[in-house]
Order: sequence, then C-alpha cells, then structure tokens
Amino acid sequence: MSRIGLVPIEIPSGVDIDISGQDVSVKGPRGELDLRVRRPIVISRENGSIVVTRPNDDRRNRSLHGLTRSLINNMVIGVTDGYSKRLEIRGVGYRAALDGTTLVLNVGYSHPVRMEPEEGIEFTVEGNNQIIVSGVDKQLVGEMAARIRRVRPPEPYKGKGIRYAGEYVRQKAGKAGKVGT
Repeated sequence: MSRIGLVPIEIPSGVDIDISGQDVSVKGPRGELDLRVRRPIVISRENGSIVVTRPNDDRRNRSLHGLTRSLINNMVIGVTDGYSKRLEIRGVGYRAALDGTTLVLNVGYSHPVRMEPEEGIEFTVEGNNQIIVSGVDKQLVGEMAARIRRVRPPEPYKGKGIRYAGEYVRQKAGKAGKVGT
C-alpha cells in the first residue's frame, strides 16, 4: 500500500476545496490552483479532510495514488504558505537587478540577460547576488529557478555562476593540480 496516499490531507481554515468529478480546485489566501486527476483515482471529502483512494492494486493505480495525494497536498500548502527558491550569484562583476517585474542578470555575457516571470511567479533580489523566486505553484517555482540557474550554471574551476542556496559545487584542481608522468 502507498503510505503517502493513505494519509488524509487536512484542510486549513481559509482554504476552499472544490471537487467536481476528476477536477480539483483549491482556493486560498494566496491564490487558486486547479488539477485534473487521472481517471481511476477517486477523491472524496471526509470529516473535514481530503482522502485519495484507488480502486485496485494495479501497478498504474499504485503509482498514481501517492502522486495524486502529494500534488493536492502541495496545492493546499501553496495557496496557504506559498513556495520559494533562493539562488546565489557568485563571480566578480556578476549581479542581478529588477526592472519592474523583469529580472536582469549580468553574468559575464556581452549583454544583460532579461527574464520575464511566468504568471503567478514573483522575483525578489536581495543585495545584488541573491535571487528569490516565489509563487503558489511548487512545480512552476522550481522550473523558473532552474531556468535562471541554466543561464550560467556554476563552473567547477572557480565556482562562478548561479547556484541554489546551499548547493555544493565540487572544485576541480585545473592545470596546476596536474600530476606529471
């Protein structure tokens, strides 16, 4: 049995969940999210919480059971608390700035890189080397953070580039560390 799928989802106060057939809509203080649930999975409301069940133990149903419960739980957390990812910029002359809602990155290219936020995403810049990507949808926040990191991923020799906060980048020795034969 799916251990994650069996746990009921508690509905916090201020959150409204609408279940109509295979569509789940979650409204909260931060926004609204929708999800279309795959066919064999059943979602019901019991005793002030949401319960996700599956009809049988087929391999496909087992895999969808825990996934569906996690997606709905992430929606509930997103509309109440929201999600955020923090990125760090390292390198001499590398910096980030906001131009309205557009993120402007100067990371060693001949031109600044401008990134528009997707709908529901907000950028915040602390100092000139900390970027915070925040929003309601966990998947969208992670995707935008990955797109920003992809502009200049950290390189292994000096560690310059854009990395997630707390990410460890293993340093290579380079030519100076070469052992002669």
